[in-house]
Amino acid sequence: MSTARAVTKSYPTPSPYRRLFALPGTKRSRPSGAVARLPISMMSLGIVLALNHLYDNWTIAGTMSAVYVLAMSCVTPFYARAFDRFGQARVGRLALAVQIAAMLGFAFAALVRVPIALLFVLAIIMGLTQFSFGALVRTRWSYALRDVEDGEQLLNTAYAMEAAIDEVVFILGPILAAWLATSVHPVSQLFVPTLACGIGGTVFFSLKSTQPRLLVETVSIDDASDRRRQASDATMGNGTNGTGGAAGTDTAAPVADQLTLRQLKMQGAKPRSALLYAGVLPLLAVFIVFNMSFTSFDVSITASMKALGLEPFLGLQLAMFALGSCIGALVFGSRQLKGSHWAHMVMFLALLTVGYVFFRITMDNLLLLGLVEILAGLTVSPLFATGNLIVKDLVPAQSLTEGLSWVTTAGTVGTSIGSSVAGIALDAAGPHVGMMLPFLFTLAAVPLALVGWWLARRRD
Repeated sequence: MSTARAVTKSYPTPSPYRRLFALPGTKRSRPSGAVARLPISMMSLGIVLALNHLYDNWTIAGTMSAVYVLAMSCVTPFYARAFDRFGQARVGRLALAVQIAAMLGFAFAALVRVPIALLFVLAIIMGLTQFSFGALVRTRWSYALRDVEDGEQLLNTAYAMEAAIDEVVFILGPILAAWLATSVHPVSQLFVPTLACGIGGTVFFSLKSTQPRLLVETVSIDDASDRRRQASDATMGNGTNGTGGAAGTDTAAPVADQLTLRQLKMQGAKPRSALLYAGVLPLLAVFIVFNMSFTSFDVSITASMKALGLEPFLGLQLAMFALGSCIGALVFGSRQLKGSHWAHMVMFLALLTVGYVFFRITMDNLLLLGLVEILAGLTVSPLFATGNLIVKDLVPAQSLTEGLSWVTTAGTVGTSIGSSVAGIALDAAGPHVGMMLPFLFTLAAVPLALVGWWLARRRD
């Protein structure tokens, strides 16, 4: 509290971002978490670029990217449950080592051009080793803000800032992947995210000051304090003579036995799955459907620019969308919107749908398309931040990492389906038809969000 008063005294109207970084340990963990997330913006696109170069077939490239993402989406929540139950550092070090080995194996296999069937198997294995650094970072924010005044408002800012960091990653990642694939080597864009994940992840898991304390550890500490206090009370209540001391010891013993049983029960019990909390499934359905729009746009614009002979500028074109999303995140994080989070989600989905319609209209004028991408991107990060805030409202703290990971999983399922559908559409009808998919997918997500909003109001 004294720290909060000091900050307020120095800055009469402090920025919420300034207040976030005044929290102990937060400045050191942000860069490592951002670097470790680089694969999310490079691996999927990198697979498409590498496989299209090797086999000159969009369907194979899109399908392999979809297989990788789908495999990743199947296991991310299970990693998250392990993180919630056993701790981020304990699980993360082992999981990170396996992940790096799998990523290197796939990259080297693509480099030496192993048979396509084997490459599919390695893509699946690589996907099965992936976990969500974004969920881990957001869980740390929730833990850091648990006792802070106006913590809920600051959590809105923190989640928006993390969405902005995601978009910075998505600005740099596609540019870097496209440049590496076209200027260095067609497979080099698979090695760089592996290196970034290894370095960033190692540093992130070494920072324990912001790591959430396990629920079991908290109970054990509290129980130990209660046991000492009850034993002390029993001793004082029975006097200081030998008989009283013996009585005190006898009174304390059953308490110790009960506490031991309670601790064992806590350690053996599995937390309830985040999927079982009301409202989570409708939210996941929304994220699956509207995330299909992103990779369908990525693959369609990739094919369009390749047909124009402008493939080296692909990363810059994709970055315009992410730039708008980054700006939207910073603005959203500095404001506190009134009303239901579900209402905000419906509004952002409707605006994004309109933006995608203009993508199709302006796709033959890349400069105008870039401007429309920036404007439409203003709604993307607020959409993701709003979804994370809804999860925070729906699930308890001990299942938060799992809940946030399910949102990430829903998104990756959507992106895998989107890339696969877009690849088939491109081979069958061309980029102009493929560019119609984004607004159709996002439009389909609006009624799903309305259903989730209705269920939330009914529950309230």
